[in-house]
Amino acid sequence: MKNTIKVERAKKDLTQADLADLIGVSRQAVNAIEKGKFVPSTVLALKMARVFGTPVEQIFELETSD
Repeated sequence: MKNTIKVERAKKDLTQADLADLIGVSRQAVNAIEKGKFVPSTVLALKMARVFGTPVEQIFELETSD
């Protein structure tokens, strides 16, 4: 699954730690999601979308192999 978390964080001038605090996870969890090593739950994806003010589909995109 591809994601644009790094780009969205940059738009809001947020660090991984800032985003982690806002959605209630560790910075390491944000890093793992951002690098595609971990697929977030629906709840986490929705929390990120709320923080970024964007639809979930704009942040996460399925790849053909998914």
